[in-house]
Amino acid sequence: MTDKYDIDVLIVGAGPTGSTLAADLLRRGVGVQLIDKAAHSFKGSRAKGIQPRTQEVLEDLGVLKEAHAEGGAYPLMGIHVGPLTVPFRMQKQKKVTADVPYPNVLLLPQYRTDAILHRLLERNGLNIAFNTEIISFEQDDSGVTTTLSSGEKIRSKYLIGADGGSSTVRKAASIRFIGETNEADRMLIIDGTINGLSRNRWHVWPRTHGKQVAACPLPHTNQFQVMIRLTPDESVNLDHKALATMFDTLTGLHLQDITWTSVFRPNVRLAEHYRSGRVFLAGDAAHVHTPAGAQGLNTGIQDAYNLSWKLGQVIKGAPETLLDSYEAERQPIAAQVLKLSSELYAEIEQKSLSGLKRGDEERQLGISYYGGSLAPTNSSATKTLRVGDRAPDAPCNGPEDLTRLFELYQGPHFTLLAFGANAINTLSTLNWPSAGAELRCYAVGNGMGVDDNHIADTTGKLSSIYGIAGDTLMLIRPDGYIGSIITDDWLATFNNIAKRFTI
Repeated sequence: MTDKYDIDVLIVGAGPTGSTLAADLLRRGVGVQLIDKAAHSFKGSRAKGIQPRTQEVLEDLGVLKEAHAEGGAYPLMGIHVGPLTVPFRMQKQKKVTADVPYPNVLLLPQYRTDAILHRLLERNGLNIAFNTEIISFEQDDSGVTTTLSSGEKIRSKYLIGADGGSSTVRKAASIRFIGETNEADRMLIIDGTINGLSRNRWHVWPRTHGKQVAACPLPHTNQFQVMIRLTPDESVNLDHKALATMFDTLTGLHLQDITWTSVFRPNVRLAEHYRSGRVFLAGDAAHVHTPAGAQGLNTGIQDAYNLSWKLGQVIKGAPETLLDSYEAERQPIAAQVLKLSSELYAEIEQKSLSGLKRGDEERQLGISYYGGSLAPTNSSATKTLRVGDRAPDAPCNGPEDLTRLFELYQGPHFTLLAFGANAINTLSTLNWPSAGAELRCYAVGNGMGVDDNHIADTTGKLSSIYGIAGDTLMLIRPDGYIGSIITDDWLATFNNIAKRFTI
């Protein structure tokens, strides 16, 4: 077969997952083509909760300020019981801390998330090919040849299916989608305006005329996302006047200016595999969830964030086995998320208030790859962190007036922190390949001068948050997870670990 390629990576699906993957690959110098069978960007509110960990991903990509400007905080719920409206808080509002800069979920309609990511792609020179569908593909040992609806054939090194729950890529790859779809359980979702309804509450009518109804105000607009639970055999007329009449009957309120409608069926499914040769699945193509807990979109974005740096490294010459860690790390996370969202959804079905409560698990800050192929259990640890854990933020004084570790981590590189004289002295002896992601090394000290290779931990919070008790080298992966913790035999151990990630 030919080894000439039209593109490095062909991504099918321009939603949040595919767009995140494309954006991160572009900054790694990887050639990307992004296609979507839809005629244009998604127009509905659908997945609207951006969890704290996903906000950290958006910060790394340089678009979090846009997301914060276009989103807002979740309002208190207002549960309507007869003539009364009872206030109810889904989750306790967390305070910003040195290690968690974005502790609370952000309310951001999906069409705005898509638009923010698409603008990022445009700034980086990538035009999304809408109205373009995948028809079939054939793969061999060196690449994938994909036939598009235009008749064009694209030769790529890898093909990524980020094309949703009904993924064409997944089906063509013959990967089983294990789980269930309850056809009798349906939710009507409507974006529109509601006259006379306050916008400082997420309104819930737990049982009005035998139905569950909710209306969540969307930030920086006069619209609400309306959700109406349908009965098993109920037929629904999606004509806007008919929908307005239904809402009036249920709530006594006038719904108008409808811009998007959808009938949603809560699927609970997980792909048996995330990889078939040079074909990968990400996002809803690999796992679909109930809407409870705002987990699906977030899990998909983090799939992309995990896969992109590994693809970038392998395309630049790292061992192909690095890509095996994608499924090994992400599939168990999706399985746990499915379990959590299903439990919450079941409680909502039983009309239990506990199903409306949200805690730390939904924030996805505690996700860890500890125990996986890149983070073995026999690795060294600090007082607070293990290999595979999320690398927390912390205050520091760094070059170019940087004041946080996350500012040091931002970008497609690896970061190596050295604590203590012995570890710091090792930095000058380390070798790192010029191909692939760069390694940026920093010596960390209290009162140490600040330059391109030194950062100061003047408050001591950095060392405390990272649990440093002695001389330590700590490698941070490009996706913000700890790649290694080295406390002795610095050079040999580092060289051995580097082989997992580089040429």
